[in-house]
Amino acid sequence: MNLLFIAGVILLLCALSSKVLYRYGIPTLIAFLAIGMIMGSEGIGGIQFDNIELTQFVCNIGLIYIMFSGGFGTSWKTAKPVARAAGVLATLGVVLTAFLIGIFAHFALKLSFLEGMLLGSIISSTDAASVFSILRSKSLNLKNGLAPLLEMESGSNDPMAYMLTTIFIGLIVGQGNNIFLMLITQIVVGALVGVIVAKSAVWLINNINLDIDSLYSIIVIAVAILSFSGASLLSGNGFLAVYITGLIMGNKKLVHKVSLVRYFDGISWLMQILLFFTLGLLVSPSAVINVMVPGIATAIFIIFIARPIAMLGILYFCKTPIKDQLLVSWVGFRGAASIVFATYPLNAGIGVADYIFNIVFFVALVSVLVQGTLLVPIAKKLDLLSEDETVLKTFTDYSGEIHAELLEINIPEKSSMVNKKIMDLDIPIEILIVMIKREGKIITPKGNTVIKSGDTVMLAGKNKEQLFAIDTKFNQIHSFA
Repeated sequence: MNLLFIAGVILLLCALSSKVLYRYGIPTLIAFLAIGMIMGSEGIGGIQFDNIELTQFVCNIGLIYIMFSGGFGTSWKTAKPVARAAGVLATLGVVLTAFLIGIFAHFALKLSFLEGMLLGSIISSTDAASVFSILRSKSLNLKNGLAPLLEMESGSNDPMAYMLTTIFIGLIVGQGNNIFLMLITQIVVGALVGVIVAKSAVWLINNINLDIDSLYSIIVIAVAILSFSGASLLSGNGFLAVYITGLIMGNKKLVHKVSLVRYFDGISWLMQILLFFTLGLLVSPSAVINVMVPGIATAIFIIFIARPIAMLGILYFCKTPIKDQLLVSWVGFRGAASIVFATYPLNAGIGVADYIFNIVFFVALVSVLVQGTLLVPIAKKLDLLSEDETVLKTFTDYSGEIHAELLEINIPEKSSMVNKKIMDLDIPIEILIVMIKREGKIITPKGNTVIKSGDTVMLAGKNKEQLFAIDTKFNQIHSFA
């Protein structure tokens, strides 16, 4: 009972802390980590926790749902114009960053070349949760499509960092194979599994017609697990697979899609709390303080040298304006994935694993606090804030939708809506069917609800013009409620 009470208090504190941190644009992962450290062996909680295998398992589960939710909540329509640049940043950018950090670690931190490259690989990706948290908390509307570029890059660059991390761990422990073959296999297999699982899941969800609506979320939970584990069993990249699965499913018509997106947004936050709290328990504050000097040096190198060189070099060839390049270079927050990947050397028994873990943990804290806090003033200084664009359009979570107008349309026998499922109707995503009247009864619409002749359908949208356009398209008689 005491354990359950403590768990409830911790979850409540983690959730409430976001109110304060959001105000200052600081990602809530700081609070989750801090609470874990306070409850740990050197804090007031005194919880003795050093189970590396359990930590890695918990963190992997957390990352699966964080990455799936990241893909599931990304609007491909908005992200498509910047997808090419984001893809290059998420692959080549990660490789360049890892290489530069590896060279620095070899000469400045006195690690061996392979150990330096391992550190560089672990900390080469950026943290999607931190990026989105700051953009949303500050309603940071950026010009030139920078919001979707940053979100897509941070949401898709963890798989490359994961691949590099596993490759250099294998080389250090003497299990290295052909690096090029491993990379190709992980990418190709991971991508194929992600696509196949996503398309199969879309068909299943739209055709199974479950009597219990809440079971659809259980199906999607299973899909995310199967995508990750299926790719891993076939020597592919499970994180890449689960991100692609989420991305495809999030941009297809699905039964109960709105509720599923919101459900997985909540699951993602729960996984972040669990993940960061567990990592906070594992870390020893005194050990982190002991690496303060190399940690600060590494953070400075990443923020001001490694990330800018990698980003500026790539974005120059993408013909990105210099101001945009500078902002993208600054938004390189380290966080969840880097700390999770830092547990892999611990589990592999590598000699410098503790040293690497503590440096990564320290760098992640510095990165989020410094870069996160200064993001808004830097964006203002570069004149990249926009009143015409909204960061919320980057995502399919529907949190920005406000339906102020209602329209009732009667469905005649010859209407093109007749005998079609709601999810198959060619209606803009910002317009919702909120109610159906049929033979004197009120029907709550779902994605697989079929429109019948004689129905009265109530639409909700932002303005009358949008609803009139639907009325004209389907040639219906209308009346505003």
